[in-house]
Amino acid sequence: MSGLNAFITEETIDGEGDGPLAGKSVAVKDNISTKGLRTTCGSAMLEDYVPPYDATVVERLKEAGAAIAGKANMDEFGMGTTTETSAYGPTKNPVDESRVPGGSSGGSAAAVAAGEADLALGSDTGGSVRCPAAFCGVVGIKPTYGLVSRYGLVAYANSLEQIGPIAPTVEEAAQLLDVIAGPDGRDGTTREEGADSDYASAADGDVDDLTVGVPTELLDGADEGVVETFWDAIDDLEAQGAEYEEVSLPSVEHAVQAYYVVAMSEASSNLARFDGVRYGKSGGYEGNWNESFADAREEGFGAEVKRRVLLGTYALSAGYHDKYYAKAQDARAWVKQDFDEAFADVDVLASPTMPVPPFELGESLDDPLQMYLADANTVPVNLANLPAISVPAGETEGLPVGLQLIGPKFGEERIVRAASAVER
Repeated sequence: MSGLNAFITEETIDGEGDGPLAGKSVAVKDNISTKGLRTTCGSAMLEDYVPPYDATVVERLKEAGAAIAGKANMDEFGMGTTTETSAYGPTKNPVDESRVPGGSSGGSAAAVAAGEADLALGSDTGGSVRCPAAFCGVVGIKPTYGLVSRYGLVAYANSLEQIGPIAPTVEEAAQLLDVIAGPDGRDGTTREEGADSDYASAADGDVDDLTVGVPTELLDGADEGVVETFWDAIDDLEAQGAEYEEVSLPSVEHAVQAYYVVAMSEASSNLARFDGVRYGKSGGYEGNWNESFADAREEGFGAEVKRRVLLGTYALSAGYHDKYYAKAQDARAWVKQDFDEAFADVDVLASPTMPVPPFELGESLDDPLQMYLADANTVPVNLANLPAISVPAGETEGLPVGLQLIGPKFGEERIVRAASAVER
C-alpha cells in the first residue's frame, strides 16, 4: 500500500463464486459491518470492535464474487468533509498529497483513485460519497433513500444516510449499484422500486432530448475555476443533444442549517449507545455510572464528534426542540417541495459537486463552519432523499472538479445516463 493512509484495516477477504464482481476488489468504508473484520468508524471508541455479522451490502458483495480489500479510512463516525477527524490519521489525496481527499468517505475514494482497490463503498449522509469522489476525480453515487439496505451501517443520522458506490467510471459505479440495490427484510426503510433496474446498461451516454436544470443558487459563491469547469461540462452535454435551462431552488438557502440541526440531533441519539457498557471503551473507570459514562465518551470521542453530539442534544432539549429541530424539519419539507416543482419541468438538475477545489490538509480543522458550508451543494439532496451522482468534469489549477447530477426519486438510471455522457 502507498502512504495515503486510505485504509484503517488492511485485510483481504475473498469473494464467493463467479458473480458479476468476480476478480474485483472492494474497499469498504469502516462504518459498514464486516464479520470477523475490525470496524472502527474511524474512532478510538471502537478501536477493538469486531462485528459478529456482515452488513447486507457486504453479503451481496461476497455473493457477487468481490473480494473485500480492507476497511477504508473515514472521518470519525462520518462527521467531517476531509477525512481529517479520523482517530487513525488523515488520508491524503492521491491527486495532490498536500490536499484532503474529501470526506467522510475519503479513504474509499482515495483507494479507488490510487488503484489500491477496484471499487469502494462509502456512506453519504450529506455528501460523504459525492464530496470525496469529486475531490479525488472518481465517480460516486448517492442512491435514493430506501434503494440500498442500511442494515449493518453504523448509524449517524438514520433519516439521511445511504450506502453508495465509488468507482473509476460511471458504468462500474452503476454495476456496483446493481449488486447492492434492492429491498431487505432486515431494513424496513428499503423499497421495491428500482430493484429490477439495470443501472449499468443505462450508462449509454444517450442524452438526446434530456433537459438539464441548473439551480442558480448552487452556483452562488462557488470558486471561479469550478464554475468555469461546470459550464464547460454543460456545454458538452448540449453538444450531445441535451438542453439546459436555469431554475430556482429558493429553499436551499436554508438547507445547510436545516441539515446540521437534523443530522446532529439524530447523531446525539444514535451515539448514546457508545457509553463503555453497551459499546465502546470500558473498564478502569471509578465513580458512579454517570461519571463512567462521561469518562468513556471523553476518552473515546474526538473533538468533532463531541461538538456535534453537544449541539444535537441542545437542539432536542426541552424548550429548544420547537425552536430548532421542528423548524429544521419544516425547512426540510420546503426543500423537498422545491425539488418536486423543479422536476416537473426538467429531467435532471446539475451543479458543481463541491463549490471549491480540495482543501489543503489542515486548512479547515480550525474553522468547522467553513467545513459545514462546503456541503452547500450536496446536503439538499439528502434532505429530499433523492439520488445524485458526482462525475469528473475537468480540472481547475490541476485539481479535480466534480459535476453533480440530481434525479427525481428512484431516477438513478436517468442520472447514470447523463453522467456517462459527461464522462465521454
